[in-house]
Amino acid sequence: MTDTPAPRKVALLTAGGLAPCLSSAVGGLIERYSAVAPEIEIIAYRGGYKGLLLGESYPVGPAEREAASVLHRHGGSPIGNSRVKLTNVADCEKRGLVKPGEDPQKVAAEQLIKDGVDVLHTIGGDDTNTAAADLAAYLADNNYGLTVIGLPKTIDNDVFPIRQSLGAWTAAEQGARYFRNVVAEHNANPRMLIIHEVMGRNCGWLTAATADAYQKLIEADDYVPGLGLSPDNLSIHGIFIPEMAINLEAEATRLRALMDQTDNINLFISEGAGVDAIVAEMESKGQEVPRDAFGHVKLDAVNPGKWFGGQFAEMIGAEKVLVQKSGYFSRAAPANQQDLDLIKQCVDLAVDCALRRESGVIGHDEDQNDVLRAIEFPRIKGGKPFDPTTPWFSDLLANLGQPRGATVETSH
Repeated sequence: MTDTPAPRKVALLTAGGLAPCLSSAVGGLIERYSAVAPEIEIIAYRGGYKGLLLGESYPVGPAEREAASVLHRHGGSPIGNSRVKLTNVADCEKRGLVKPGEDPQKVAAEQLIKDGVDVLHTIGGDDTNTAAADLAAYLADNNYGLTVIGLPKTIDNDVFPIRQSLGAWTAAEQGARYFRNVVAEHNANPRMLIIHEVMGRNCGWLTAATADAYQKLIEADDYVPGLGLSPDNLSIHGIFIPEMAINLEAEATRLRALMDQTDNINLFISEGAGVDAIVAEMESKGQEVPRDAFGHVKLDAVNPGKWFGGQFAEMIGAEKVLVQKSGYFSRAAPANQQDLDLIKQCVDLAVDCALRRESGVIGHDEDQNDVLRAIEFPRIKGGKPFDPTTPWFSDLLANLGQPRGATVETSH
């Protein structure tokens, strides 16, 4: 808490990839301000940090405040996203977001001052909140007197030290629903290999949670084995996540035996699983590995699901390989009730923190007994791994007949 006066104007922005919480978080912030401090003016920057740098924003007037509850029923972000790293000067210049020689952080800070903003709410994942941390530090170092408050959005659920990121539960539920239809393709061709590629660059939580939700759907249904409708064909036969070492030959032996029994194999694979091997293979062939403004490998370009399909197809005797990705389906969904409850808790505290001008990222702090608080920006970091020895995941693997002797990949 500080002696800084209460805010007169706040700004919102969403950034990074989509998650099933962005629309609801925007709506929730507007609702909370309208309820406890209706005199505070609100604007929303269009397209995340891009809109901030260019000074493009939406005014949140009486009509938008009145309709804010509608946003809870929608996915995506009404105000738009972008992937912009304020400390990547060259990328900002290349994209025309700043003029040559300008410091993007200074441009952003001065735009906030020009717009009369006292508090900036950033809603995004580790990259967004790392950018927010950099901006908050710049503002403090240069005595701008602005407060920055982040909300943790990532379907990977991989932000230190936050217990649960907004939108991740919904993404797992939606990914399970997605594959429930896709799996019906298992008998469209003999010896079918179906690969469900799930988002998750360095963290396997979403793949694990999606698989768990999917198996519960399968277990709750009815079947007619005598006509070929059996849970053995619809269940998951293997799960691969970045935190687990993968022995391709051993897995192929296990999966081929299953293929001989069931005539199909269903695999759940994190998009980050095996990426190091894929990148090494591309580089050995002299191929360029495409990366984004944050230096991350562009996973769509390296196509991990296709790579795994190519590795396994011949080894297990698959006649056809079908690779399906649930990422864009699941991440653009509206928040489910579990996430709506979490979002409500977080946006309420975010506004309370704004009124007392307390910066930080709102979340349940795993280092402080899971207390919901404004976590200090320097402590926020992405890449939190999923623990494959978590009991519910170990039980899931055991029921699939998959080896549980996973080793955590230290490279992540």
